[in-house]
Amino acid sequence: MTAVHPVAAAVFATRQWHLFVALGIGLLIGLERERRKGQGPGREAAGMRTFALVALLGGLAAEIGGVVVLAVCGAFIALAAVVSYATRRNEDPGLTTQVALMTTFLLGALTWTNPALAAALGVIVTVLLAARGPLHRFVRDSLSPRELHDGLVFAAAALVVLPLVPDRVVGPYGVLNPFVIWRLVVIVMAVSAGGYMAMRLLGSRLGLTVAGFAGGFISSTITVAAMGARAREAPTVLRTAVAGATLAGLASLIELAVVVGATYPAALRHLGLPLALAGAAALIYAAAFALRALRVDRPVHLEEGRAFDLRVAVLFAVSVTAILFIAAALRAHLGNAGLVAGVGLAGLVDIQAGAVSVASLVAAGKLAPADAVAPVLAAVSASAVTKTALALMSGRLPYAGRLVPGLALVVAASWLGAWLAGVA
Repeated sequence: MTAVHPVAAAVFATRQWHLFVALGIGLLIGLERERRKGQGPGREAAGMRTFALVALLGGLAAEIGGVVVLAVCGAFIALAAVVSYATRRNEDPGLTTQVALMTTFLLGALTWTNPALAAALGVIVTVLLAARGPLHRFVRDSLSPRELHDGLVFAAAALVVLPLVPDRVVGPYGVLNPFVIWRLVVIVMAVSAGGYMAMRLLGSRLGLTVAGFAGGFISSTITVAAMGARAREAPTVLRTAVAGATLAGLASLIELAVVVGATYPAALRHLGLPLALAGAAALIYAAAFALRALRVDRPVHLEEGRAFDLRVAVLFAVSVTAILFIAAALRAHLGNAGLVAGVGLAGLVDIQAGAVSVASLVAAGKLAPADAVAPVLAAVSASAVTKTALALMSGRLPYAGRLVPGLALVVAASWLGAWLAGVA
């Protein structure tokens, strides 16, 4: 066992270690400010040492004197920031350093009660300060009024509406929860906006591919629709959108394997070959379209468009809830006899939810591990049906005509794997 230095042991054996966290936060933020401090008479008043001391002062004030001492020290730092701004307002009207100084003091105080949160926020503050140039250029030169409007709508939906929606189950079968429904709306908006931002920042080829694979871990079904919308908006990225949508399916299969394995590993042993063949089919099909896009498609940089469509997000959430309600009713009234139908119907919108329910039945001894394969693959097949419909609605025939053969190939590979494993 590795020996611990006596000084380190003494520090971490007491609560005083939070002061070292505060000092680290101050040094981190101060390092960034020192780079922008400048030199000569016109330089900023606060640099690395000042920020480190201010953060340490916040931690000491919170530990020694509680609210009273914290308020006095905070007032002193605020006064110093005001004086610093007043003496330089004709040279630089910005308030960034002064606000950062107050923020650093409060983060130092926060280390007394929640050092982990304070450290994380310290990193975020430093990143925001360091990214001043790129952020300013993005807002001034790249962000369009329509994109700003979409960003405000998303912020309102996620930060204002979502916390106010009641988080409780209403109605029978335990699937109607207003909070969960609206959270799904927010997720649909986020996935669509993520694909849009990736395309804007990384370009049409790399952006859509990365966004498709990443979006698949959230919802491959939603990602298929988002890729279709991009393909319809910019037909020159059609093949790249198909590759991204197919990679979303691969990500969903990876997540499915992880979820089932975490729930009951014995079920995953029987599903291993079907999921491996399905994943290989998805990867090969996506690679074929991605390579074809590199040779044929012209790269397109999307200058302005819609990050998401709120009406589509709401409609999708309502449809998902309705299908899950019907699936829950089938399972409730038919029991295990309706398992394949119920899980398959749930797979129209969410493969993972159906797979977890099957793995849970296996873990409870109500279903043999080998008998879990058919319901899970039924969910995978049903998901392909939903994706086909969404591909037609979002990207029309050119997009669906290229994506659907890949979906069919993945489904066929999964059932072939089950047949080879002797569990079909």
